[in-house]
Amino acid sequence: MARNVEFNEAEAIRKAMEVFWKKGYNATSLRDLTEAMQINSSSLYNTIGDKQELFVRCVQHYTDIRKQDWDKRLASKRSPLAVLVDYIHEAVNIIINGEDSCMAVKSAFEVATNDERVKQILAADDQRSYRFLHDLIKKAMDKGEIHADEDPGLLADYFNSAWAGWYESYILHKDPVKIKRMAEYFIKQLTK
Repeated sequence: MARNVEFNEAEAIRKAMEVFWKKGYNATSLRDLTEAMQINSSSLYNTIGDKQELFVRCVQHYTDIRKQDWDKRLASKRSPLAVLVDYIHEAVNIIINGEDSCMAVKSAFEVATNDERVKQILAADDQRSYRFLHDLIKKAMDKGEIHADEDPGLLADYFNSAWAGWYESYILHKDPVKIKRMAEYFIKQLTK
């Protein structure tokens, strides 16, 4: 019997995540994954499972990375509004310059409609995103950086929806100026 190759599972999941992120679930072959992970298929099946199980683990890994980023931003001693504006600008930069944009958005449209586990992971990620934005906006309101009569929940929901719309718009039109203008308009509305 052939000996299975030993590998660093966390590193293998990170590499597989990058492949899924770039190509999407349906366009990614088992060969793409095993080559990127530098393992054979029996090692994959024996330790992680099939392609679907690997994808679920990759989506979870991706959302864990996002959570760490949001926690770090919330803990920042900088102005909450400045943190929010930087976050918006970074989102725009990812949309217009990132080859692969957001794995969560891609996965929501491609897989989450048919896979309950992926849907649950992304729903939890969406709730964390909402909570991050809500808390950041509330902090900015408490400091007088955003008017106190605004609804932080509505603004958080609006930004999450707008961001997905910016992503779709860029895919369809490849117009970076349009995306930047929409982001600046949103920032302007926050600070009126």
